[in-house]
Amino acid sequence: MIDASKNNCSTLLFTIAYIFILNSTQMLFSQDNSAAFQNCIMVKGAIIRMDTTKREIHLVFTAHDFAEGGEIVRAALKKHHAHASFFFTGDFYRNPRFKTFIEELKQDRHYLGGHSDKHLLYAPWDKQDSLLITKKEFMNDIAANYAAMKSFGITKNDAPYFLPPYEWYNDSIAAWSKEFGLTLIDFTPGTYSNADYTTPDMGTRYLGSDTIFNRILAYERRDPHGLNGFILLTHIGTDAARTDKFYNKFDALLTELEKRGYTFTLLGK
Repeated sequence: MIDASKNNCSTLLFTIAYIFILNSTQMLFSQDNSAAFQNCIMVKGAIIRMDTTKREIHLVFTAHDFAEGGEIVRAALKKHHAHASFFFTGDFYRNPRFKTFIEELKQDRHYLGGHSDKHLLYAPWDKQDSLLITKKEFMNDIAANYAAMKSFGITKNDAPYFLPPYEWYNDSIAAWSKEFGLTLIDFTPGTYSNADYTTPDMGTRYLGSDTIFNRILAYERRDPHGLNGFILLTHIGTDAARTDKFYNKFDALLTELEKRGYTFTLLGK
């Protein structure tokens, strides 16, 4: 059983356990025998890495209350003819400030999915297998998330993948997601790309953008599968306390990964 510690980044223990699974035991899974899920990695009922045999990266972004880097990300995706998956909370979908941006993403044919309605914390940071919500609360919250998406013409059929808030979940959340008709996914640990939200006041948990950039490339070099099938998660906006915005390096990151032979595809494609 793999646990993580108190933050919404993958922790060292989680990463070590994941690398052990991938590199030592080669535990590759598929779901429902679908070609879209062949050679995927699953942990606690969620897909955390897509097909490890394909030189494809799945770019994923989440947002709840910040989106100041959205147009920068969108421009980089256009430049590289890449598609990405955006997971937003119901609060984000309902926010009039983000309406035009969401419509633009849909026009560009990016994936638009759910990230909970109110960005709830499902489980304690120090006890992942416990719950802080009931099944009813989960179902009501996720239903509200998809109700907000409906105003943009997005249905469950359009958005079958669900990314949990804080990227923190357990077996119960995976089972409830499936019961709701969704497939739970999470980011692939190891690169710390999702630490782009951290701020200097977090001390040792803070990672600068150059550090994150270099860690992504370092992981690509040391993993026998490179970044094949990676669900690479970053954010389209962060707190103003973080002035070193990683999305400003997104274009350069895509350029470097393209040089290494990767393409950027939507989940399940």
